Amino acid sequence: LLESMAYTLSPSPAGPIGTQYCVCKVELSVCGQNLLDRDVTSKSDPFCVLFIDVNGKWTEIDRTETAVNNLNPAFSKKFIVDYHFEEVQKLKFALFDQDKSSMQLYEHDFLGEFSCTLGMIAAQELSDNRVITLSMAGRKLDKKDLFGKSDPFLEFYKPGDDGKWMLVHRTEVIKYTLDPVWKPFTVPLVSLCDGDVEKLIKVMCYDYDSDGGHDFIGEFETSVAKMCEAQDTLPLELECINPKKQKKKKNYKNSGVIIVKSCKITRDYSFLDYILGGCQLMFTVSHEFAINFNPTNPFCSGVEGIVQAYSACLPHIRFYGPTNFSPIVNHVARFAAQATHQEFAAQYFILLIITDGVISDMDETRHAVVQASKLPMSIIIVGVGNADFAAMEFLDGDNRVLRSYTGEEAMRDIVQFVPFREFRSAPKETLAKAVLAELPQQVVQYFKHQNLPPLSSEPV
Repeated sequence: LLESMAYTLSPSPAGPIGTQYCVCKVELSVCGQNLLDRDVTSKSDPFCVLFIDVNGKWTEIDRTETAVNNLNPAFSKKFIVDYHFEEVQKLKFALFDQDKSSMQLYEHDFLGEFSCTLGMIAAQELSDNRVITLSMAGRKLDKKDLFGKSDPFLEFYKPGDDGKWMLVHRTEVIKYTLDPVWKPFTVPLVSLCDGDVEKLIKVMCYDYDSDGGHDFIGEFETSVAKMCEAQDTLPLELECINPKKQKKKKNYKNSGVIIVKSCKITRDYSFLDYILGGCQLMFTVSHEFAINFNPTNPFCSGVEGIVQAYSACLPHIRFYGPTNFSPIVNHVARFAAQATHQEFAAQYFILLIITDGVISDMDETRHAVVQASKLPMSIIIVGVGNADFAAMEFLDGDNRVLRSYTGEEAMRDIVQFVPFREFRSAPKETLAKAVLAELPQQVVQYFKHQNLPPLSSEPV
């Protein structure tokens, strides 16, 4: 029996800005019950693989972790899928018993599968973009290993619609200690407690065993509101209780203490949060030359205004060399630098360069791009013609970190290069999607790094 629950995390753009290109990301939590037992000396070690139908062919999207020696697994790994309202998206959940370390599925025993459409899965629309960051530790936990200390980890559960506890998050295992300190982790608030900070959540502590038979140390129930009482200078301590021990021993106190070192709720803003919040995207298509022939007012109204000015300009100018990129990059960077004083995500600058591939000042351009990576700015380069675009691909830091000639690394990748020749026979929407593919994440990355909220946003 395979169960799944879907949660819409946040809208994210999958192409040009517009409602028809906005999709929702759906989070799928998967658990199983009474699975087939394929192992002779122990129980199955199941993992789940998600496939999606792409043009009639099942294509693997992702797979969960392996639940060792467990016929009723609750997988902590979540599947993230883009939900397109206008499409019938066929999904297949397949379960396998892991026998080897191989990534090839035929190397593992098949346990069963379940097919459905994404629309069939009970989806709960969530516009809540709050996330919770927890820093947890333990003190004097029960010793479970005969020849050493425990290897503790935590599991967080919330009540499901069916009244059963649903696994939300599992921490890493801390080896050989009764006083673990787990790494801080961040989860959507809606995943942890359905956005209700007063809702009870259960935290269970286990001692990890490689055979999957994890020893139960203790548990407690709390709420996000309670955990938020924790501060850096005043941590919250919660007793970890083993009910069986509590019943047997009269002088039983606890099986250790779980410490909430810090608990912070923030907003994880998406690209659309910034755009709908009032952030202006400022496009440049030229530098220090007014293509509308009006130097005192060198601005165009929208894309149509740019096209009209460009068309009117072409018959009256003569192209010349050398082709220097750094002056235009630095020109736009000066505007972007002025916007670094903003208290909100108000402006972001995009430089669009259409080029035949020739570049005369590569060192200066590399330096200019590295400096611009610190600013609210992106660069989109469209290569036209059949020239060698190696220099353009070098500036696009998808495969390596771009460095200045001084050795300074770019703070982030801000260049997207697209060769026009690959889209000659494709619909114009395809080119637009490729051109804007990296822009949303670049915008979000900058404003998050600067800790700038949208112009209009609700307080946490």
